[in-house]
Formats: sequence, C-alpha cells, structure tokens
Amino acid sequence: MRAFPHRGPARRVRQKKEKMEMFLTIGRSDRYCLPFRFRSTRPRRPGRRLSWPAGPLRRPPLPGGLRLSLLVAAAGLSLAPLLRQAEAPGRSPFLLATEADTGPGPAGVPLPFTSEGSRPDPVDFTAEELRELNRRFGVHGPQPRLAQLFTEGIDQLQPLRTHTLGRLEELRPVILSESRRHHINPMLVTAILFDELQHAKPGEDLPIAARSGLFSTHGPAQLSLGELVKQGLLPADATPEQIDEARLELLDPDHNVRLLVGKFVRLKQALGLSGKVQLMASRSPADAKAMATLAYLHNGKLDYPGRVLRYMQDPELHALLYGSRKPITSPLI
Repeated sequence: MRAFPHRGPARRVRQKKEKMEMFLTIGRSDRYCLPFRFRSTRPRRPGRRLSWPAGPLRRPPLPGGLRLSLLVAAAGLSLAPLLRQAEAPGRSPFLLATEADTGPGPAGVPLPFTSEGSRPDPVDFTAEELRELNRRFGVHGPQPRLAQLFTEGIDQLQPLRTHTLGRLEELRPVILSESRRHHINPMLVTAILFDELQHAKPGEDLPIAARSGLFSTHGPAQLSLGELVKQGLLPADATPEQIDEARLELLDPDHNVRLLVGKFVRLKQALGLSGKVQLMASRSPADAKAMATLAYLHNGKLDYPGRVLRYMQDPELHALLYGSRKPITSPLI
C-alpha cells in the first residue's frame, strides 16, 4: 500500500493487528508519525491477508495544531534563502569596512560573507568596491581582450620564461630580505616582478631610454617617479637634475625591489591592513582578497590580480624562491 500526502509519499508502513502506523516525510529530515485505525469490510480469515478496497486511500485530516506547525515550517524554509540574500548586501564590503566591522581575520580585515562549503573568488570585486578604488586610487577596468590574448601568448614562450627566471634568481636575496623586514609576502613580490619582467618593453632598461622620457615606468617592477614622490623620496617640484637621478635609481634592480616592497607597505596602510602580519592567501579568504587588491592597485587593470595570483602558485617560482641548489660533483673528483 502507498499513501500520497501533500508533500511526499509514505516512507514506511507498519501493521500490527488492527492498528497501523504510517510515517510521512515532510522534508529531508523532519518526520512525524500519523497513527489511525481501520476496519475491514470482510471477515478476516486465519492465514489470509487483509485486502483493501479499490480506489485511492483518503488521508485522514491532520490535527489543527499539527497542520499549523507544518505550514509555519514550510513558510520558514521557503523564506530562508530570501532572508540570506537580503542580509548579504548589508555587510560592509572588504574595502569599505570600518573598524567596527572588523572581524577576527589574521590581517585585521573583515572576513567576507561566504556560503557554507564555498570559498569566494578573491578577484571578484563588487561594484561598490570598484567605485571606491577608482575614487581613491584611480584604477580602471581590464585591458582589451586582444591585449589579454597577446599577454597569454607571451607567457608560452619558454626561452623568454627561462630568461625571466634567471633575472629573478639574481634578485632573490633582496626579495627575501626586504619582504621579511616589512612583513610582505615574498611570493607576491616575486609574482609581480615575474609579470613585469616577462612583459617588459625592449630597451626600456637602458639609461639613455630612461633619460629620453619615452617611458613612464622603469626598472624590474615598472615603477614611476610618482611612487618616489608618494614615498617621500622625491619632492613634488623636483628639478630636472633630480628627476634624471631618480630615473637612474629606478633602473637599479635592488633599489627597485626595495621601492616595490615600500609601495606595498604604503598601500597596506592606505587600506587599513595590519603592517605587522604577513598576508597568506592559503590561510584565509580575507588575506587572498587583500593580496588581490594590492596587485590590482599596483597595475591598475582589473585582469591583473588574477594573473598575479596564478603566478604565485607556479611551482618554478616557489622552487626559485624557497628551494636550494647544490652543485653536482662527479664521483671521480
């Protein structure tokens, strides 16, 4: 026998003498027992099963209190997603949060709203965050799709990649020392340098090209004179001699890396992030979002943070930064 209540079929029927207990399933885990009695129209013979009259089984009416409880539970289940969606926009975005909104995140930033079992994409910025970043830092949208395809094509050139890794290996000591001193993630610095070196313009690292004014950014990290002004290393009304000297300083690889780390320190202070804690993307979604924001503010293009976060997971970059190489000596020596 199968009974069909309003929310699903009966899951189990137990028969004992003249009393039957039928369990009806309302949701995935809520279950109630509905006992009722029945009488047979025919006399029951020993050894013979009880037969039911033809036609659908009519479900007896539920008690008034039970019916009201089921209606309230069904209304709550249907309104729960709407209530969650209404609460989410009320939370302050990552970049717009005040000290009162700050949660227990390791970097002193609020943890973004997430649904259970999911992890937010750190490169997904809300419209309100993009407006705030544009207002405060002058960032803009992604570069054209054709330029993105060209960039991805350059990354496939293995000789260029090998040359870039060789230049990064020379900068490894200053990357580790400066990052440790200022509590900056060294993989973030390495990923930024790898991208800038990989897509550098030919001849822009020559002193004669820097003095000519053809390029606005210089050095391995592609920093401008404006960054020197923001860090207080160059006056705003600098003389032409001071500008030429500053351009030559930007061409120095070690000095350029120190300025890049100093830029991240300045941006962390502007975003209200703790300067005493190193950001770790694998530790919390808030740290991953903060690192994506730092990468976005460095370049100013919306497609840049995703590329930098992919470089940070590159095994070769990890081996270059944290690995150790030992020369192989011949057993005959």
